[in-house]
Amino acid sequence: MSGRIYLDWNATAPLRAEARNAMIAAFDVVGNPSSVHAEGRAAKALVEKARGQVAEAFGANGADVVFVSGATEAAALACAGRGLVGADIEHDAVAAWIDANLPVDRNGAVTVRDPGVTALQAANSETGVVQDLPQGLAVVDATQAFGKIPVAFNWIGCRIALISAHKIGGPKGIGALVMRRGTDLAAQIRGGGQEMGRRSGTENVVGIAGFGAAAEAAARDLAAGAWDRVAELRNILENTLETGAPSTIFVGKGAVRLPNTSCFAAPGWKGETQVMQMDLAGFAVSAGSACSSGKVRASRVLRAMGYDEATASSAIRVSLGPQNTEAEISRFCETWLKKHEKFRARAA
Repeated sequence: MSGRIYLDWNATAPLRAEARNAMIAAFDVVGNPSSVHAEGRAAKALVEKARGQVAEAFGANGADVVFVSGATEAAALACAGRGLVGADIEHDAVAAWIDANLPVDRNGAVTVRDPGVTALQAANSETGVVQDLPQGLAVVDATQAFGKIPVAFNWIGCRIALISAHKIGGPKGIGALVMRRGTDLAAQIRGGGQEMGRRSGTENVVGIAGFGAAAEAAARDLAAGAWDRVAELRNILENTLETGAPSTIFVGKGAVRLPNTSCFAAPGWKGETQVMQMDLAGFAVSAGSACSSGKVRASRVLRAMGYDEATASSAIRVSLGPQNTEAEISRFCETWLKKHEKFRARAA
């Protein structure tokens, strides 16, 4: 067997054919969505079709879907200046705007004191741990959960949710803030008043069209059980590694997790080293979030969960997708276990 194996779906998912086709078609639509002539109306129709597709896939009928450049911009728009609290397991895009003072247990569960002033992720990008979301949360980061597990804006009961296209096989550089109508939210980017006055600037029609198509396809795959098979592969991976290297620590294994995510540590074997060694062997994995400008450091998330520095700096994340195969997982496990054995021999 030859060729690289991609096991970093939580960083970004491969572009779906449905999204690519929608984007190619959108390139031929010349109008500005704010123009009133036929060409402008055609562009506007693409935007509104995609808005409906995203709302339907996310169970957000009766809510406002505001297209932005990605979940990071959505987090800033949702959280800035609102005095929100949260936990230190939130993604950097949310953590930058909140007071991270809520306690986290060993399984990654956050204790929420006042939902109305709390930002809480639906699922963690590093560990895959899924939170039990109380009703009335101010902000829910659904970026990792959307498309992988059943999650609907209308029943999670928050005021604002954040989602991103490239996590579900859409293009990079487009996301959405989903909010209950009547929610008070001040625009950060002012100008022409696009996106219902919440985010000015000419809409990224091509990206939005790709997002809509990806959301529709992702919802279809979820309903068809595509991620159930991914969970089986994840379990095969963990069982194989646990058998071959019993000292391996699997983070959050006692909690409800995303079906595709495994975060594990071999204390003393730096996560950065593992990522580089596996990369050279043909595998794309990561050490935590991919949104830190290429930096690899001890996981802030694992430290918040109570793991010591040695464990937190020795963890890697393997995140799978429906395109992965059992043969690929077997090949990964065989390679990782061989390299783990060499590490143990050097450390002895």
